[in-house]
This record gives sequence, structure tokens and C-alpha cells, in this order.
Amino acid sequence: MDLPMGKIGEVNISRLICGGNLIIGSAHDRDLIYIRSLMRHYFTDLKIIETWQLCEEAGINTMIGPVNSPYAEGEDPTIRVYKRYRDEWGGKLQWIAQTYPKTFDLTGSIQTAIDNGAVGAFIHGGIGDNWVRHGRFDMLAKAIEFIKKNDLIAGCACHEIKVPMALEKEGVGLDFYMKTLHHDNYWSATPKDQRPKDGDSPYDNMWCLRPEETIEFMKTVKKPWIGFKVLAAGAIHPNEGFKFAFENGADFINVGMFDFQVREDALIAQGILAELNQKKRPRPWMG
Repeated sequence: MDLPMGKIGEVNISRLICGGNLIIGSAHDRDLIYIRSLMRHYFTDLKIIETWQLCEEAGINTMIGPVNSPYAEGEDPTIRVYKRYRDEWGGKLQWIAQTYPKTFDLTGSIQTAIDNGAVGAFIHGGIGDNWVRHGRFDMLAKAIEFIKKNDLIAGCACHEIKVPMALEKEGVGLDFYMKTLHHDNYWSATPKDQRPKDGDSPYDNMWCLRPEETIEFMKTVKKPWIGFKVLAAGAIHPNEGFKFAFENGADFINVGMFDFQVREDALIAQGILAELNQKKRPRPWMG
């Protein structure tokens, strides 16, 4: 299957990207306390490899996964399994690494990504939100500079639209943004009058509190945008979530997928992107 491609820097990337939260058990389970454990029991090493192989067959050429995530249910298997997938199965999926720089160690997590074959790296969304909230643009800029100096594409993830607003104003020279984007028309979304001004909903049910604000600001950004949480962690069907994200400016979407969802998701993305080719988006393609 052929999926449309875009480009960040010199890296060709399928517009549908395979997410990594499910394989580490970092699921947004709302109030279902068994989900994290269920994920880790389901995603054995071989099941992860099988899922990545199905992605390749479906035209997906990139996955996003963490570097020793502190949010994993137990051990983070990403790097270990990625090495097996490449060395033992000849896997070709490229890896954009989610990294966790610290105030006392800006580069350690990034260096691990570099050493293990990542083509790109970005700063975890919670860290991006927190450092911008506290005005630590110096640390963000240094981490981004280190990624780029090592010839990887460099980005910053976030949940708050204040992050790209601030980084654009400060002139931090990253290659791409990762910003949450989903509509709020689903039954478990936080009511508008209960949404906090910053951050996420406290109920683990909403990751883009004001989608209209995100859409409007990102129209002004001339860098590629990877949309994530486009299905509101499983609350929105891909037919709706993919369409909403692509029509409203995302250049790529990062989606966690079970093996049995890969082909259907790829077909949905392929169809939506084919329709979009027939009309002009309010935000031009930036990647």
C-alpha cells in the first residue's frame, strides 16, 4: 500500500506515523485500572515487531517511541525491541525518539536516541509545557541545538499552544512541532466550563482543551506539525479524528495502533488524504 509522504528536513515521513505509548503500557485508561497491565501483556516483543512489520506493509515508514520512558508500565522495551526488529528481522521502519532531557542532564536521553539509530528526536510534551511555563527557553534551545548538531531532525512536543507561541517568538530553531489536536465533540470530553486554563484536563480524558485556538495559531507557523492525541486516546473514531487533524493543519499524525488496526487506519488515512488533494487546506502543507 502507498501512503502519501511528507518531509521534515531531509527525512521522508509517511503522513500516518505509528505511535509508541501502547507498547510501553502508557495508556490513557481513564478509570480502568487494568488497562496498563493488559497492554504490557499483549505487546510482547514479537507482537511489537509484528505490529511494526504490518506498518511497513501498509506504507507507514516511521514510528515514534520513547527513550527509557519514566511512564512505562515496568521496563520500557522500545530500544531493545527496535534493535531486534532491525537486526534480526531486517526492519526498515525509522524511529523518531521521544526524549526526556533534565535540567541537570540536557543531553543524556538524546544521546541514547542518537546511539540507537533514531533519525529524529523531540522533547517530551510534559517537559516542553513545563519549561515554557517557567520561561526556560535556554534549556529548550540547548537541547534542540544538540539534536541538530548530531544531524537528527529536532522538535518539541506540547499540550499547550503557549509552547509553539513562545518558541516562535523566541526564535528557537527547531525543525518541527508535535502538538495535540482533536475535536471536543465526544461524550467523555471535559465540559467547557470545567476546563483548566493551562495543561490537560485533570480527568485524563482530554488533551486539546481549545482546538480552535490551536488551529488558528498553527496557521501562522511555517514548520511541519505532527498532530498527536488525534483520537483523544480512543474516544474518537479514526474516520473523524484523522479527517479533523489533516483538514485543520496537521502535516502528519502520530497514532497508537494495535496490530489489528494498522491496515484499516492506513486505508482511512489514504482515503482522507486523497480527498484533501482535491481541495486547498486553510493551512498549507509544511512538510
